[in-house]
Amino acid sequence: MNEGRRPGRPRSEEAHGAILDAAIQLLREVGYDALTMDAIAARAGVGKATVYRRWSTKETLAAEAIERIMRAIPVPDTGTTAGDLRRMMRDALDMYRDPSTGALLSGFVAAMARSELIARTIRSGFVGVRREALRQVLERGVTRGELQKGLDYELALDLLGGPLFYRFLITGGPVDERLTRGIVDAVLRAFATKG
Repeated sequence: MNEGRRPGRPRSEEAHGAILDAAIQLLREVGYDALTMDAIAARAGVGKATVYRRWSTKETLAAEAIERIMRAIPVPDTGTTAGDLRRMMRDALDMYRDPSTGALLSGFVAAMARSELIARTIRSGFVGVRREALRQVLERGVTRGELQKGLDYELALDLLGGPLFYRFLITGGPVDERLTRGIVDAVLRAFATKG
């Protein structure tokens, strides 16, 4: 327990962080659709008025919480594009193995269809940060001469992320190391320098 903190409700900065942390926990536990402002306030240990003073809607609160979920992804440098991509795919596999990921992703997909704010936040934060890290690996591969100049980055990024997401949410097939190895191998075959 923080000894410097007085008993009672958290101060403003502490309350803000507690509310965001509570929203993240609940997003992971119940998904976006079942998320409520009342549940967030209760989990954070603050009054509903405290929550509504900062965020007028669940959508705006969830958008800020989503940004907080996504931390900067370290870009590995193993010395080869294959090694870097395999390391990043193992990190993605860890996310898909987390039991809370199903409710989180399915809720986000549904929310993105209904809310432009949530869609922008997911695309720039949750998805965008990962795509940017993968793009750096691919750009370094081009610079090293391992990947083709003129590489279609958007296609390569879709190929690296799409199969995991599709299998996880749509087909229900295994999201495992065999899949991630196959994806990396296919991308490297498709975009490797010829010769």
